[in-house]
This record gives sequence, C-alpha cells and structure tokens, in this order.
Amino acid sequence: MALSWARSDNDLDRSTARASAIRIDVSENEREAPEHHHRKGQLVMALRGGVTCRVPSGMWMVPPHCGIWVPGGMTHSNVATANARLFFLFVEPGAADLPDRCCTLSLSPLVRELIIEMADQTDVAKAEADTMTTLLLSALSRMSVEHLHLPLTDEPRLNRIASALANDPGDRSTVAQWAARVAMSENSLARLVQRETGLTFGRWRQQLQLIIAIRSLSAGATVQQVSGDLGYESVSAFITMFRKALGTSPARYLRVFGG
Repeated sequence: MALSWARSDNDLDRSTARASAIRIDVSENEREAPEHHHRKGQLVMALRGGVTCRVPSGMWMVPPHCGIWVPGGMTHSNVATANARLFFLFVEPGAADLPDRCCTLSLSPLVRELIIEMADQTDVAKAEADTMTTLLLSALSRMSVEHLHLPLTDEPRLNRIASALANDPGDRSTVAQWAARVAMSENSLARLVQRETGLTFGRWRQQLQLIIAIRSLSAGATVQQVSGDLGYESVSAFITMFRKALGTSPARYLRVFGG
C-alpha cells in the first residue's frame, strides 16, 4: 500500500521491528519531504524516477535501483521526480552493519526484491518475516557504495554557488566570474573549494552536473534534453564528460543500474 511521505516516516520510525518497509508513489503535489530526521536509519530506494537527498555534508542522488542510506538521527531532506515510485526501508539502530555516514548504495536484485516484498506483504507469519528480515539485513550490509554525491559544507559562499548552480545547471560561468559574484579572487575561491570539498572547482561543478543529469535521465529526459539543460555545446561533449566520470555512456549506465 502506498502512503504519504510524512505518514510513512512517522509510522515506521515508531516501530520496534529490526526492519520495516513501505512503498511511496510520489504525486505531482507531494514531491518533497522537508528537513527532518528519524530515530532509525532509512534507506530510500527508487524503482521509477529519481530522488535527491540533502544532508549537512552533501547532496546525494539515487537513480533507479540504487538506494540512499541515511543513518539514524541525521537531518535530511528528500526531493523526488514527479511520479517516482519509492520504497523506504527503516532499520533499527544496531540491527545491521551499515555505514555511519550518508551514502548511495548499489542494490542487488535480491535486496531490491526483499524490500519490495517486505513493503507489499500484508499477512506473513512471524517466523517467515524474521527469516526475510535476517536475509535482507545480511545482504544489505554487503552492498557497495556508489560515489554519486556533491560534497557540501556550511561555508556560506560555497552554498550560495551550489544553490545557484542547482537552480541553473546550464550556467557555464568561469571560476573568475563565480569568484567575483561572491567577492573573492579567483585563486581564493579555487583554494576554498579544494579545502572544503577535496575537489577542484571544475570537478565539484561536474559532480553537481552528474547528479542533475542522472536525476533527469531517470525521470525520462533524453540525452539531448539533458545536454542542452546543462549548457553543453553538443551531445557528444556531454556524453564524453559522462563517460570519463562514470566509465560508461548515459544510456548504458541507465540500462545497467535500471535492472
């Protein structure tokens, strides 16, 4: 059964079960869950569409058939594409060996099917439910981490630039132009980005573009549309950037990670 984001969060976070899941069919009018936190850890899995999760340390993207893991107690917000189909898995603290930081996990078909079954089951014997939970948590703890995130800090100038780029990802302004907008020299901004994020300015901006590109492609946009939205002069230039960053073309990436 599909419930609203708020109701699912409240209901499952109060449960004492080691793991519990719910399906969310996102409507056009309810695409965002504002900042909140849970007692339990939460895995957000998308079978259709995409989700972006923001935490104090970064912005995280989950394409179809991956999941965002948010440890218990961590403040976060979620924004989904219209008509996304999501599954929320809540995990009791200490019930599984999962990361203590927010991350994107690549989910195996077994893990995906167990989460779907757990969310859709209505009347299952306790022994069967316990077996399913044990298998799911064991398998989930072995899933690999995907590097689909944008490092963020509480540095106000970087947050200003990140927000501006998120709102207009096609802005191709140079480092010098961005520096002027936040009243810094070009070298000072370059050093600030490197110190705060561990990335060069160009790599940091590219990571944001990858997040937006995967989100848009997951929602059904064409490669041509995404290339234009990100300000690339040609589709081939966008595909080259994507391939260098992720090791494969946009179409193949979605085929592989789309199951």
